[in-house]
Order: sequence, then structure tokens, then C-alpha cells
Amino acid sequence: MTGVTELDISHIRLGERPLIVCDVDDVVLQFIGPFQLFLQSQGLEFLPRSFRLHGNIVSKADGVEVEEQQVSRLIDAFFEAQEHWQTPLDRVVETLGQLSEVADILFLTAMQPRFQDQRRRLLDRTGLLFPLLASEQPKGPIVHALHASRSLPVVFIDDMARNLHSVRDHVADCLLIHLMPDSPVHRFAPAAAEDITRATDWADVAELIEAHFLSGTVNRAAPAA
Repeated sequence: MTGVTELDISHIRLGERPLIVCDVDDVVLQFIGPFQLFLQSQGLEFLPRSFRLHGNIVSKADGVEVEEQQVSRLIDAFFEAQEHWQTPLDRVVETLGQLSEVADILFLTAMQPRFQDQRRRLLDRTGLLFPLLASEQPKGPIVHALHASRSLPVVFIDDMARNLHSVRDHVADCLLIHLMPDSPVHRFAPAAAEDITRATDWADVAELIEAHFLSGTVNRAAPAA
């Protein structure tokens, strides 16, 4: 449990099946698009100048940049009201439903645990009833603690390179899938290592996971850009 002492995972019960651990924002639920609409409702605008929220939000009235502390408060306000803004990505509900017939699925969302209840209600409302962990800790130690010494296949899906690298460094033989939306801000995202698989959408994710389960293959290198 090293590195996850603040996160209680004792309630997670895994079967004798493969495990799929999946990020939520911009992987399962739309984030950047709804967040931009939320900002507009506050008289603000997000300018995709880098892969950051801080430093890229300005007033629509005069173009003045919003201070970092206020950006943090806006992010908190958005997560407080996420049930009114966020919706699932295309095909994610059907795809995870199909995969759940052969694997255990767990959501690992990078957010403060105090917003977990709102996220739980939102996921439940969309039919995504799988267990949820909310934590801002590095994801590699968490997935390691969940998977432990199991000999069954494990898959990790995320849109952030740093999370994929963290899991790669802590969990051997994990299929790592880099899935992110084609948005102006994600074009500034740091690239994932070449040994991490890239997926274009959830149909692609399903094919990759099914092939992994059938063949026992660990990772398929991403195609050259």
C-alpha cells in the first residue's frame, strides 16, 4: 500500500477476472468542452495557449487574466456543479458495459475526494455503475495496490501522459492506453512515451483491450507521428 496511505481501497473487491482501471475527465466524461461552457456562464473565456487551466482564463469583458487562486475556485465550483455540465463521451457507456462482461472495471479520477459524491451520482445517472476512487495522488502506486500480485491482465486508460508513465513505472505488464479528445488545449498536451498505446476513440479502446485479453500481449507501441 506504499504511496496510497491516505486512500482507502479496502472496499474494492476484485473478482478472478482482468482489471480495467480508467480515468474519468475527458476519458469517460466530457471535461474541457463543458468547462468552457461553464466559464462562459461566468463571463469568462478559456484561451487554449498551453496545456494548463491556470493562466489561460480571461474576462470576456476586458481580456484581463483571472488570478490563479480564482481559477482554482472556478475549478472547484465546476466540480461542485459537474452534474449539470458533464456528459459521457461517445460509445463509452456501451463499450464499458460490454467489457464488464469479461473484466472488473474501476474508475480512478484525479480530483479532490470531497467531490466524489457528485461524480458518483453523475456516473450512476448515465449507467456507469462501476466503483469509483477519487484521489489527487500519483496513480501508479494506487493501481499497484489494487492489482497487487495478481497474475490476471490489467489495463489502464488515461488522457494524461504523466499518469500513464506513473502506472508504467509501478505495474508490470499493464496495457497502457492513451485516450484523449481532439481539442485545442489537448494539442498542447505532453506526449506519452512511445511504448504507450494510443487510441482514437472508445471503439478503438475496445479492440485494443479485447486483443490484449485474447493474446496476452502487453503493450503495442504507438505509431510514429
